[in-house]
Amino acid sequence: MRVIITGGGTGGHIYPALAMARTIRRNDPTAEILFVGAAGGMEEKIVPAAGFSLETLPVRGFSRRKLLQAFPTLFFLARSWRQAQTLMRRFRPDLVFGTGGFAAAPALLAALAGKKRVIIHEQNLFPGVTNRFLAPWVESVCLSFEASKKYYRKQSNLVVTGNPRASEMVDLEKTAARERLKLHKEMPLLVACGGSRGAARINQCMVEYLEQVDDHLGIQVLYITGEIYYDQIKARLHQNRVLERFGGHLTVKAYQEEMPLALAAADLVISRAGATTLAEITALGVPAILIPSPNVVHDHQRMNALTLAEARAAVMLEEKDLGPEIFKDQVDTLLSNPLKRKELSQNSRMLGKPDAAEQIFALMVS
Repeated sequence: MRVIITGGGTGGHIYPALAMARTIRRNDPTAEILFVGAAGGMEEKIVPAAGFSLETLPVRGFSRRKLLQAFPTLFFLARSWRQAQTLMRRFRPDLVFGTGGFAAAPALLAALAGKKRVIIHEQNLFPGVTNRFLAPWVESVCLSFEASKKYYRKQSNLVVTGNPRASEMVDLEKTAARERLKLHKEMPLLVACGGSRGAARINQCMVEYLEQVDDHLGIQVLYITGEIYYDQIKARLHQNRVLERFGGHLTVKAYQEEMPLALAAADLVISRAGATTLAEITALGVPAILIPSPNVVHDHQRMNALTLAEARAAVMLEEKDLGPEIFKDQVDTLLSNPLKRKELSQNSRMLGKPDAAEQIFALMVS
């Protein structure tokens, strides 16, 4: 089995792609897998580090705000498409699997032009431009959310599988995760993360929360600030003696390499609402406070978070309504209420699809 996997630009496209690559390799150790992504994208670092071969194309994202950049973008898309056609002839894939984003467009277009089998996956509730455009012509469109179906004209090739990243959560267990992260085995754990780059508003609320957190809660905290905020926040927490007051039960990091481990260890998560994060959270059934980013295309994070909030699987707070008092009230309420956390956990797990990768693999070999 020869498979090209394409998608990139953001972790939300890359990590589901890697989950599928590992699933293919586990089911078919002889499979030949090649990733195709964008030059300069995150995939250049992440994919080779995961042990897979990567080819990059000079494709660029389209800026909706800077229309003058459309012409060079189209030039690079055409150039990338020609290179992708050459790649298809050289690698001769039996199947091309795409996870969306501008990085996937040239390879998917070349695959369709070459009459290759094509399956695509959409992580978000509201589909991205590449997937919406190509959906009518591919063999299968794998969806993370049932509610996504209404955004597609053609319905016959839609399959609700969930996000393949969820399948990598099934073997994670809380006690083992805490041991690996060197955390207290019994003390309630709050994990806060605004994404790899961090989030200014979440960091503001989180720092103020830590400065006035009620001692009687008896919690431990893993706080991931994002790289650009780390030094400033660490200095403030030192200056205000917050780190000292927590007595070793507050861990502050710029970045968490093994984020699934942190989620598995948590009793409560504060997070953005990216599709991959939600797949991980629901697969594990972790209670969560979701603060969707208002700075993403089509407001898709808010739509993702709303799905969980309406199912009583998470609490959603919008940035426009977010302040230190509201933030503290929600966090303290959940940390001091195990029954409420249990309800969120049960409802979250009901939305999880830990067999997503195996479902998609079954489509690949059918």
